[in-house]
Amino acid sequence: MGDWHGNAAVATGDQMMALTVTRAADGTLKGEFEARDTAPGRRAPVTDIVAANGHLTFKITGINATYEATWDEAAKEWRGKISRGNTPINFSRGLPPVKPRIEGLDGRWEAIVDANGTKLRQILRISSGDWGTNALMDSPDQYVSNIVLTNLSRDGRLVRFSVGRGGVGKFEGLLSEDGEELIGSLGAAGQQTPFRFARTQAVAERAPPKRPQEPVAPLPYRQEEVAFDNPAAPGIHLFGTLTLPQGKGPFPVAITIAGTGQHDRDESLDGHKPFLIIADYLTRNGIAVLRYDERGAGKSPGQPYDATSGDKASDANAAFAYLLGRADIRKDAIGFIGHSEGGLVGPIAMASNDKVAFLVSLAGPAVDIIDLVKSQRRIMAGGEGVSAEQLRRTEPMVLAMWKALAEAKTPEAGRAALLALMTPEFKAAMGVPPQTDSALALGDLMKARTWYLAHYDPVPNLARITVPVLALGGSLDHQTESGPNLDAWRKRLTHSKDVTVKELPGLNHMFQHAKTGGRGEYRDIEETFDPATLKLISDWIGKRFVKRQVR
Repeated sequence: MGDWHGNAAVATGDQMMALTVTRAADGTLKGEFEARDTAPGRRAPVTDIVAANGHLTFKITGINATYEATWDEAAKEWRGKISRGNTPINFSRGLPPVKPRIEGLDGRWEAIVDANGTKLRQILRISSGDWGTNALMDSPDQYVSNIVLTNLSRDGRLVRFSVGRGGVGKFEGLLSEDGEELIGSLGAAGQQTPFRFARTQAVAERAPPKRPQEPVAPLPYRQEEVAFDNPAAPGIHLFGTLTLPQGKGPFPVAITIAGTGQHDRDESLDGHKPFLIIADYLTRNGIAVLRYDERGAGKSPGQPYDATSGDKASDANAAFAYLLGRADIRKDAIGFIGHSEGGLVGPIAMASNDKVAFLVSLAGPAVDIIDLVKSQRRIMAGGEGVSAEQLRRTEPMVLAMWKALAEAKTPEAGRAALLALMTPEFKAAMGVPPQTDSALALGDLMKARTWYLAHYDPVPNLARITVPVLALGGSLDHQTESGPNLDAWRKRLTHSKDVTVKELPGLNHMFQHAKTGGRGEYRDIEETFDPATLKLISDWIGKRFVKRQVR
């Protein structure tokens, strides 16, 4: 019991965590968990605390994560990992140390930095409280957030801070006389990058982004909270929402399958809920939709970062089996709508389930994975300030890592092979600071899901599909390049009689109308999902499985 603190070792640097455990009147343990650097003052409830025989486990309900640790008597600390990201945290007794309080810097600051001809937004967030002064940096166009800044100091108008693990980047700048600008430079890897930060409206004061497509009650259809087990994965119990058109049915139904990451039933991302929008539109047009929280997201328990595409396919088939048992669902008209990795998961599920009636792929990969990795690096790099020279220099190392995974017989062997590659010379060529922990630098490559993808061949699964397929991609997709990918869908489904493949001009990976297609635009775009694409999907399914469109 009592107060504990420890650093979570993440790629961008250590983040301080606080844990408080007390005993309730009935003798049970309860607690609170706080991410002191990134969300100070926000305490998530801790439940199911068990500490016995040198082992500690508990659940953090606010972020749907579990922690497991063993007691190290010599170090006097709990040494373990949190399931969210499989992140190491070692807890020592006592409250976290209080940081120095720096006056006059609190607020939100923005700068535009030129990186190899690309304009990148940089956001500095500073806040003070009982914990002292915290400073965080975001780079939305590079899809990076919550970088903890260290060694923040102010001497008159002179401001300094460090960036990255071990403080490899050093910023030094001057506050303007009115305190509204911070002008300086950031030195890292032998280069100086000029920054001109300007104060902007505080996040708390800014109006929330408009999402006009989100449905507002009363709704012209029914919603039902559902839950189902995955018999192929004991202990996996998934929760979701089934939307049903008006009438008694039976109805055709689409099961949504989310992309890479930890997603709730709406596939919530950057303030958008694309699966909610898809479900609303289809259900208004006579097509039921089942969307569910993935393992470890929303209400569904589990550890999502351990789930491979094969595991996700197994969950999708469990959703299918659940729908087969309902009298209001047409058993011959249950299909999949998969977005991004979900479009890859659908064919995996269909390989062991020949009752799936249709497949809609929204930017789902049909190309070989290594070709996808190459195109992603090439397209995304330009929008994130990576030069052609950096791409050329690092490509041999990237290919070597994927080759190591592809040749490994098990995920464990893959991780060992990757770590063996991380020599000082290899790190230097990749631009990784030598003191950076190799496992942290490798990031997602160390996960079982990446090992699975390195071994995945899309050809056999696509060759088995004979049901109707609709494959869509946006011309501004930076994550699944639409041209080569849609060509692969056409080439690998020539045996099927009902295949529609279409590139949609001006749409990004999220099927929003975009300017550049970069990931940093997702949140700023008001549109969640292109209405014309919604109609296309609805009409395509409706033509095959709905006798009368309900408008």
